[in-house]
Amino acid sequence: MALLEVRSVAKSFRGLRAVAGASFDVEAGAIVALIGPNGAGKTTIFNMVAGVYAPESGEIRFDGARIDGLRADQVCAAGIGRTFQLVKPFAGLTVLDNVIVGALKREKGVPQARRLALGILEKLNLGAKKDLPASALTLPDRKRLEVARALATGPRLLLLDEVMAGLRPTETDRIVAILKELNSETGLTILLIEHVMRAVMALASRILV
Repeated sequence: MALLEVRSVAKSFRGLRAVAGASFDVEAGAIVALIGPNGAGKTTIFNMVAGVYAPESGEIRFDGARIDGLRADQVCAAGIGRTFQLVKPFAGLTVLDNVIVGALKREKGVPQARRLALGILEKLNLGAKKDLPASALTLPDRKRLEVARALATGPRLLLLDEVMAGLRPTETDRIVAILKELNSETGLTILLIEHVMRAVMALASRILV
């Protein structure tokens, strides 16, 4: 059964048709890549799934329930986490506190959120940098921090928007290995937008163009 169903969604901006009748499914436990040239509407689709925009037509279902038109926080609470193309951590907070912010979406108190955040940082090889300000991180580390914040919300579906952009091949391979491990160990479903075909071919079982 499809965990995510996108049916004939459309979105325009001041007359510019960004998405026109897009339809696809993402099966539970799968890693699916959404690829295409810049301006093809990939991030707009993510924004409709994540509740940033409501589609003008069509519908989006998550685990059988319609989510198109829900606010972003409601979509997150339903079990969808996402990263952003432009990485913007809370620069004045530590790496750990950045992830605690995400963990507080699912945990009742700071001590529980802190335990969850520490575990996620270790999984993403950021444990040793937990007390650094987020502004001090390199680009590869900021990319992993972005993934860590999304994971801390406890998603069943993770939307990754170009998390490998700007990384060297060795850094890309590192994130690919982490995502494969998350998928195999927890069954996390992943939908990713990516231009780095090295990562797409290594990760995705299906590719949408």
